[in-house]
Amino acid sequence: TLSNGDSKCSAIKQVASGRFGVTSEYLCSANEIQIKMAQGAKPGEGGHLPGGKVYPWIAKTRHSTPGVSLISPPPHHDIYSIEDLAQLIYDLKNANKDARISVKLVSEAGVGTVAAGVAKAGAGVILISGYDGGTGAAPKNSVYNAGLPWELGLAEAHQTLIMNDLRSRVVIETDGKLMTGRDLAIATLLGAEEFGFATAPLVTMGCVMMRVCNLDTCPVGVATQNPILRKHFKGKPEYVENFMRFVAQELREYMAQLGFKTVDEMVGRSDLLEARDDIENIDLSRILNNPYTSSKHSHHEKNNEYDFKLNEVKDTTVLYKQLKDALDKHQNKEIDVRVTNIDRSFGTLFGSEITKKYGTSLEEDTFKVNCYGAGGQSFGAFIPQGLTLHLYGDSNDYFGKGLSGGKLIVVPPKDSTITPEDNIIIGNVALYGATSGEVYINGVAGERFAVRNSGAHAVVEGIGDHGLEYMTGGMVVVLGKTGRNFAAGMSGGIAYVYDPDNTFYEHVNKELVEYKNVKSRYDEDQLREMIQKHYKYTNSNVAKKILDDFGNEVAHFKKVVPHDYKRMMSLISSFEQQGLTNEQAKVEAFNAFKKGM
Repeated sequence: TLSNGDSKCSAIKQVASGRFGVTSEYLCSANEIQIKMAQGAKPGEGGHLPGGKVYPWIAKTRHSTPGVSLISPPPHHDIYSIEDLAQLIYDLKNANKDARISVKLVSEAGVGTVAAGVAKAGAGVILISGYDGGTGAAPKNSVYNAGLPWELGLAEAHQTLIMNDLRSRVVIETDGKLMTGRDLAIATLLGAEEFGFATAPLVTMGCVMMRVCNLDTCPVGVATQNPILRKHFKGKPEYVENFMRFVAQELREYMAQLGFKTVDEMVGRSDLLEARDDIENIDLSRILNNPYTSSKHSHHEKNNEYDFKLNEVKDTTVLYKQLKDALDKHQNKEIDVRVTNIDRSFGTLFGSEITKKYGTSLEEDTFKVNCYGAGGQSFGAFIPQGLTLHLYGDSNDYFGKGLSGGKLIVVPPKDSTITPEDNIIIGNVALYGATSGEVYINGVAGERFAVRNSGAHAVVEGIGDHGLEYMTGGMVVVLGKTGRNFAAGMSGGIAYVYDPDNTFYEHVNKELVEYKNVKSRYDEDQLREMIQKHYKYTNSNVAKKILDDFGNEVAHFKKVVPHDYKRMMSLISSFEQQGLTNEQAKVEAFNAFKKGM
């Protein structure tokens, strides 16, 4: 908070498919958390931030490497059904119980059905985004050939929600180049209660719509991190404030003409809209002829929000209850807990209490929870530094999602007779978007292990297809077989893969990475340390076998490292050797890297 009372903290935090910088602290600082399912200007596509725009301070925020391009997956890899979306909403509500959860959808045919599912899943806000907004960084073929006007999706979502008796549960928001009070009046009559502005406020701040946002050459210093160009920025908050006052005044004038005192009275009254006489060959009847204009439940009603029943979950009834005194007194404590696969997002709610009280200052293993049984979906999601979950059993999908400094250990039950390295013990999409922390898995994990990992260190004894997809940082050691398409889109971080049969080359995606034998002493020491920790925490037979003959076994490992990441890390190291600090070295390396691009 600044001296004048202003806050630098964004009230709304977004969770997109890239999960860049989505930590427990990030989520706990939000009043609203928005799940961006897609963008109106380029639906169905992931984002791409060119390496030349990944300045050191941007890389720090996004938990990535300066100068290395950042690629977001087109879909959220933990959302392949409406049930999966409900799970992410639940995860985020556990990560910050005081924030309302918003879901951003794009205007398209059928969006009403999706909106109904989102409302049933517990979201508090549904945003319908139109095609006409977005930055100049969106590809032209998307801007001109994808997406629909917000009016179409908004009307469909509003009517479908009323039809299913869900409209009163949620707030509907819309955006997509809203420019005037007239736009707001139309949006309200079609069913919206809240509105998003981006293009118009940017113009008030000086944007001249050069549409070169992706090139880092913005002449007015808006869409750039280049210090020289940023000097050209002339915008002030007062300009946006003034513009919004004019918009609000114009909306009030339209409301007065229509006889409305409040926005709630006006929501969904599409019977007051008429089609222009000079429009031909366009049928607007489905939008204008809303059969629910007289419905009593046509807008959001307070105190009608979804009840997540967080007071009944084990984080509240067991973890917080037993660990509260230790949490308040900053004392170490260890407890035992029985878990089942209906205990979703276990550890997340208690982890958020740690974050709110201590941030990232706790020492590792301050709170240790021994869990016995089956871990539900999103076991250990977003848990922070200081919390360790040691699971004796197995776990479902999304294990360790967004891990934020905590430690996760999984071993088979003590009376188990299975061979861990031959059995799947963890579900799909583990460690999605992890930013820091440690993970040791005495068994095999499913598909998309460590997708978008940007800082966690993990050891696992085998994984399925698409492992380490879009990874930007951290380290993963695989003491077993990998599935196909390993390291696709991987632009940062390091992986070590045990390959005694010399078949790894068949599985790795070679587009962005190189792989070679482990030869340097530094790599050997790093690898040995990770495997020693794995053996210490899991008593793994595979780890013991490798450690007992490490001098020979190390020859069976392949080191996987992205090309650009390797070059950048080498540059940073060379500048550090010249006497620069790590921060100074990153700046100099970025400038040198950018010149060579």
